[in-house]
Amino acid sequence: MLFKKYQLVIFKDKNGSCSRITLRGWIFLSALLLVLAIAGTNVYLWKHYQDYRTISQQLQRSQDKVQSQKIQLTTIFHKVHELEQNLERVQEFDDKLRVMLNLEPPREVNPNPIGGTSENVSSSSFPFYRQEVLTRQMHNFLDQLSKEARLEEIKQQEILQAMHQQKDLLSSTPSIWPAQGWVSSDFGYRSSPFTGQREFHKGLDISAPEGTPIYAPASGKVTFTGRDGGYGITMVIDHGRGITTRYAHLQRYTADENTRVSRGELIGYVGNTGRSTGPHLHYEVRLNNMPVDPKRYILN
Repeated sequence: MLFKKYQLVIFKDKNGSCSRITLRGWIFLSALLLVLAIAGTNVYLWKHYQDYRTISQQLQRSQDKVQSQKIQLTTIFHKVHELEQNLERVQEFDDKLRVMLNLEPPREVNPNPIGGTSENVSSSSFPFYRQEVLTRQMHNFLDQLSKEARLEEIKQQEILQAMHQQKDLLSSTPSIWPAQGWVSSDFGYRSSPFTGQREFHKGLDISAPEGTPIYAPASGKVTFTGRDGGYGITMVIDHGRGITTRYAHLQRYTADENTRVSRGELIGYVGNTGRSTGPHLHYEVRLNNMPVDPKRYILN
């Protein structure tokens, strides 16, 4: 059968003309097998193409999910960092209150900062870490932050108890800014604006326009008003317990000597008197007549 001859007749027009092609049986069989092979290959490739499309779609969904989780982790990290900064500000506030209340500084339970792990996590480091590592580190940060917050709560309870016992002490501690402005010279060593030499600056210079109000940072008794050499028009308030405050280069003062003032009471105005390079308030805090950094006491 494979070697028999078969004729394929092809009619060309209506007049009956035709052409004949003689083929052997194995050629028909080969053609049939070729068609079946092509059809089978197409079915096989189509199945694999469908599998590839399914896997690609699953991969894309997984990548989208991972990206979404990375964004969420980044957001959480920034929130944790913000909480850490807020806790640091509370701890600084706590330290100032302890200075005012003469309390012992708290014992350091954990000297390492929050987030102080061997692997630093930031939004830029996500491509280099596996996601489960990031999640584990974030949980560690939150656990440590929770411990620090509980410790701070205990410290605050101690401070509140001391505050109830020392109300008079708090009212006479210079704990607010005496004037609004900007600090143009801090407490400590600096280069003199007049000589260029290194000198010790005994207070804060708060630059502000002339006539800016000055308020008492705590209750006390005015012990001096008048001109005091390079300080110009000056006022000194005694707050008790060896604490005094000095206000220099005033335009004028509104409280007289030997009068008592309360925290927040108007006591004078910023000026440019004495040895001054411009309108500002020179503000000093002294403890037993020794200058100390006013920022050590300021709470706001």
